[in-house]
Amino acid sequence: MPLTLANKITIARMLLIPLFIILVVYFEKSVARNETALIFRWTATGIFLIIFLLDALDGYFARKRNEISKLGTLLDPLTDKAMLLSALILLSFPSNVFECSLPPWFVVVVISRDIILVGGALIIQHLVGSVLVRPRIAGKGTTFFQAVVILWILFGLEPRFFSLLVGIAAGLTFISGIQYIIDGIRQLEKGSNSAK
Repeated sequence: MPLTLANKITIARMLLIPLFIILVVYFEKSVARNETALIFRWTATGIFLIIFLLDALDGYFARKRNEISKLGTLLDPLTDKAMLLSALILLSFPSNVFECSLPPWFVVVVISRDIILVGGALIIQHLVGSVLVRPRIAGKGTTFFQAVVILWILFGLEPRFFSLLVGIAAGLTFISGIQYIIDGIRQLEKGSNSAK
C-alpha cells in the first residue's frame, strides 16, 4: 500500500523528534560548560514549531485529498505524543538553562493521563475489537496549550504568566482525560451489549 502525502508528512515529523531532543541536550550541555550555544536552542525551537505546524498540514491533506488511512490515524497521534512527551520531560528539570521549567507534577499528570488512555484503548481493542477515538475540543485544547507551554520555555518568555498557562494546560489535560475515559466506558458497554 503506497504512503499518502499526509502519512509522508507524519513520518517526516516523527524523524525530526530525535533531532529536537539532541539539540536541546546539546544546548543544555553548552550552558553547563559556560559556552552557551544559542544556535542549538533556536534550531530546536524552530524544529518544534515545524513539527507542530506540519501536524495541521498532514491533517489538512488527509481530509482535502480524502486520504484518511488506518496508518495515519495511528501514526499522527503517536507522533504528537512522542513530541510532546519528549519536550515535557526534557524541560521539566529545574536548571539555569531556561528561564522557566515545568513543575514535575504537571509532567506526571500528562504522562499518567496518556498511560491510562493507551491502556484503556488496548483493553477496548481486546474486548470489543476496535477503538473509536472521537476528537474532542478539550483534547485539541490540551495539545495546543501543552505546545504553548513548551514554546514559552524554548522562547524564554516572561515567567510571570507561565504558571497560569501550566494551570490551563493541566486543567485541559485532566478534563480531556475524563472525556476520553467516559467515551471508552461507553464503547465497552456498547460492545458488551452487542455481544449478548
